[in-house]
Amino acid sequence: MRALKILIIAILISGCTTSMTQPTASLNTVAERYVRLVLAMGEHDADYVDAYYGPPEWREIVKTERAPLQQVYDDALALRRDIAAIAVPSDKLLTLRHEYIRRQTEAVITRAEMLRGRKFTFDEESQALYDAVSPAHPESHFQSLLQKLEGELPGDGALTDRIEAFRKGFVIPKDRLDAVFQRAIEGCKERTLQHIELPSNESFTVEYVTNKSWSGYNWYQGNNRSLIQVNTDLPIYIDRAIDLACHEGYPGHHVYNVLLEKHLFRDRGWVEYSVYPLFSPQSLIAEGSANYGIEIAFPGAERPAWEKQHLFPIAGLDASQADRYYRVQDLIAKTSYAGNEAARRYLNGEWTADRAVEWLVRYGLYSPDRARQRVKFMDQYRSYVINYNLGKDLVREYVQRHAGNDPKKRWEVFEELLSTPRLPSALKK
Repeated sequence: MRALKILIIAILISGCTTSMTQPTASLNTVAERYVRLVLAMGEHDADYVDAYYGPPEWREIVKTERAPLQQVYDDALALRRDIAAIAVPSDKLLTLRHEYIRRQTEAVITRAEMLRGRKFTFDEESQALYDAVSPAHPESHFQSLLQKLEGELPGDGALTDRIEAFRKGFVIPKDRLDAVFQRAIEGCKERTLQHIELPSNESFTVEYVTNKSWSGYNWYQGNNRSLIQVNTDLPIYIDRAIDLACHEGYPGHHVYNVLLEKHLFRDRGWVEYSVYPLFSPQSLIAEGSANYGIEIAFPGAERPAWEKQHLFPIAGLDASQADRYYRVQDLIAKTSYAGNEAARRYLNGEWTADRAVEWLVRYGLYSPDRARQRVKFMDQYRSYVINYNLGKDLVREYVQRHAGNDPKKRWEVFEELLSTPRLPSALKK
């Protein structure tokens, strides 16, 4: 008995029990430094801090001090060194946390380097910021996709013009937009709540805005609240109601942020999840899961059937051509990587903005106005564009690999992904 007591005391003194406690304490320390660092970066980059609901005094201190960019950069380098010195915890979730803070900090360093003038290629930038590189596709890939669309919409004139003429019959009238969108939100929420439990006080407000480079945006406020803004600069087609309601709301950005706040920030006290730096690996998970959330909520033929029953009547649209419309939309969706190719060549300096617009119109099947809006998005957010389509593909592959064809299991894997520290590179495992 005495020998056992001596052994216990020796373990406590030697620190052998710190495999769980000491890394946790150290991670808490670097996590706080990381949050303050992200806030400090936000003083030099207006788009950087997408959400913050941590201690208000931290933000006030950062605003008052307004550290020079060089100091922010130096502090980020020091933080990376200190994170690397922390022993990797044996606990799986803590290991994910350790890797998350390390990789997010590296993205802070990259963004600081960009603001200091360093030039990255498109692929270098996306790898450094988002932990992923979009595959390259030759022009012939998109030409083959256009041939399939030619068969669906035969006729004279440019294919883009034919598509635009056909789609005009599916524009939501502006005076009915909110009613359609609210019904879409209800449908997305109903399906999400069948599988994911959310706090009783969660909610969001919808605003309609103009003069933006994006079509929709979720501004997470903390305490289970979001502000969702919908850009009405350009016509909004009937299918975009579900797209936006799922992507920005249920089970997309709003649900993602609510789950992170509850499970990681509130329940575990992991303060790094009180801040969301837009230009970071977290964004690929956020955008990818939001886009995949559309098809997990409305799989296969369920979506057009639901829209025809619930949204077309509210919008006052004729559903007689709806099946053809969705076939066209499915084919158009396959051209999404044309946008990545345009961004890669434009941001690498190989193309002018006009050349990028021309490519988007021809192979991305954008209207000229939408193509110009997309190039403005590239100007503002650069390689962020990969997070939507590549992110969706990576999330889909991850969920299907772990859940197979079981719809219930897919929701379980999806919720687990939204509630734990994850990095894009880890989605391939």
